[in-house]
Amino acid sequence: MQQTKTYRKYKENSKERFVRYSEGAEMYHVSVSKFMQMAKDAKACYKLGQAVLVNLEIFDKYLETFHIVDDDFYK
Repeated sequence: MQQTKTYRKYKENSKERFVRYSEGAEMYHVSVSKFMQMAKDAKACYKLGQAVLVNLEIFDKYLETFHIVDDDFYK
């Protein structure tokens, strides 16, 4: 339940456009390595010295490409 609250906190606060890998993994309920790979595939990463930040707007657009619209999938 804590993870859902974290996700809502970021989504409700429009100032929070960037997150670190660990925060993003928690928000999207995936492993850190999976989130890192998806963020790289989405080209949503920004490197600032040793820190890497992920732009959530870009990441969300990329995530939408995996939306399943085939009705047969849900049967």
